[in-house]
Amino acid sequence: MDGNVVVDETMKSQSNGFIDLWLPRDTKYQIEIEYDGKKAESEIATFESDGTCNTTMQLK
Repeated sequence: MDGNVVVDETMKSQSNGFIDLWLPRDTKYQIEIEYDGKKAESEIATFESDGTCNTTMQLK
């Protein structure tokens, strides 16, 4: 959230469309995923009370 890029690389999703992305704890992140002209954006947090699986991001 402070403007530093943590991961900027091409990743391949699993056959179900999920990716494994491990992020450092106790931080908020602005996530952007792009593919084939489509984009998904979301804020994700990694605090103890946050979930470990995000299933709401969809490419549009």
